[in-house]
Amino acid sequence: MKIIDAHAHVIERIAGFGRRGELRPVGGGRARWANGEEIQLIPAELGEDSFTGETLVGLLEKNGVEKAVLLQGSFYGFQNEYTHEVVNAFPGRFAMAGTLDPFCRERNALLDRLLEAMSVRIIKFEVSSGGGLMGYHEQLSLDGEVFAPLFERISSVGATLVIDIGSPGMESFQPEAIRIVAERHPHMKIVVCHLLAPGPGDERMLRVSLELLKRDNVWFDLAAIPWNVAPETYPYPTGQEYVRIARSIQGAGKLIWGSDVPCPLTRESYPRLITFITEAHIFMDSELEYVFRKNALVAYPALGA
Repeated sequence: MKIIDAHAHVIERIAGFGRRGELRPVGGGRARWANGEEIQLIPAELGEDSFTGETLVGLLEKNGVEKAVLLQGSFYGFQNEYTHEVVNAFPGRFAMAGTLDPFCRERNALLDRLLEAMSVRIIKFEVSSGGGLMGYHEQLSLDGEVFAPLFERISSVGATLVIDIGSPGMESFQPEAIRIVAERHPHMKIVVCHLLAPGPGDERMLRVSLELLKRDNVWFDLAAIPWNVAPETYPYPTGQEYVRIARSIQGAGKLIWGSDVPCPLTRESYPRLITFITEAHIFMDSELEYVFRKNALVAYPALGA
């Protein structure tokens, strides 16, 4: 079975920013927030303070993964320039998602550069209160005036919008707003990250939100499900049940596998980020090809054939 990793990252150097201030590397794949908290961000054997394109290519080749979508967010630090370099260094291997902070005064010019000068056709906003924009900005409505002109521009060029709205209970968790955006822009492809990032006990909200977002132009990636159901361990039965629920509501054609590397590799191996799904017998064999490859090609035309 051919596989596309539809949610991966490259990091030239850890340079995150969030609710705990700036995030800077301290060696061995670890990083320290401005409040003094430290986290293991990258497995030490994969990078001291970076997760390079070369390292990711090696990981993909080792695991038989043919392509990947390179997403970005404030957790690792915006990496537009480096991601663009990686895409150009490995033709046909990656599709780049660009990003920006919508509160920048020159946000329109920044978006134009991504779409025009850099020919990016995937734009991601990590708005999560936990690791994204709403961790260091006041709460905003995702269907409101801050994002509206940006979404209009993204839609106008046929680019895919990717959005991480965090987990149930966060201020950023606004599935109703995503539905409104999807209705305003019915031809814009929208991918919601992490299957709405449900944690333990979030089954009811997951069901409600998946029903709400049954739209022709909305997909969900399955990245970091094992991370979000911690402290559960492999094979992550709660995570498997969440995928099973998503299949029953959205259908296999709306689910896209992704790994969210590198951070999940500090807890789990890359192969088991795949097998926790394949070994659960959630999907028929014919559906697995869609979840692990074909759906990504539909949601992300920038991947090519």
